[in-house]
Amino acid sequence: MARAAGNRRMLGKLAVIAAGMFAFGYAMVPLYEHICEALGINVLAVSERLVPGNSKAAANSQVDTSRTITVEFDANTLGPWRFKPAQASVQVHPGQLATVMYEFQNIQPRKMAAQAIPSYAPRNAAAHFNKLECFCFDQYTLEPGEKKEWPVAFVIDPKLPKDVTTITLSYTFFEVGGKVPPAPTAQLGAGGAGG
Repeated sequence: MARAAGNRRMLGKLAVIAAGMFAFGYAMVPLYEHICEALGINVLAVSERLVPGNSKAAANSQVDTSRTITVEFDANTLGPWRFKPAQASVQVHPGQLATVMYEFQNIQPRKMAAQAIPSYAPRNAAAHFNKLECFCFDQYTLEPGEKKEWPVAFVIDPKLPKDVTTITLSYTFFEVGGKVPPAPTAQLGAGGAGG
């Protein structure tokens, strides 16, 4: 009997502790927000609340609207398939996110694996051409006759030299397992920022 009473008391204590832990965890979010707001740690959230009529996220303040860069797109192939950009060029401001589609079709009667290698002109633009999404990051396997569209999402660094007004992004698409072309020299000097 004494042991059963002790077990009930222990179970009651554990239930109180579990309920207290749940309440503490539940109260942590508003408590954290109040502490950060009082100390000015969560500066972005405070500034968003202070702007009257701010219902959307603030506009990207890093876009340089005083400059326009023309980005031209080029596609080359090493093999019998179709590969081309959906558009020949776009005009963007440095710091502005842009997305362009590339179209590919395997016109061979067999399955193939392929990958693209980018290059840039002028060469010094490679360090300032930041791709956020690119089909060149991966290899792809395509069935005979299969068509694909792939995006290239990029931002041109506002630190791009002022004398550069046009950038050409060129891709060479080659079959994996075949003869791989050498890496473009502009990409090697970019420290991996462009590829």
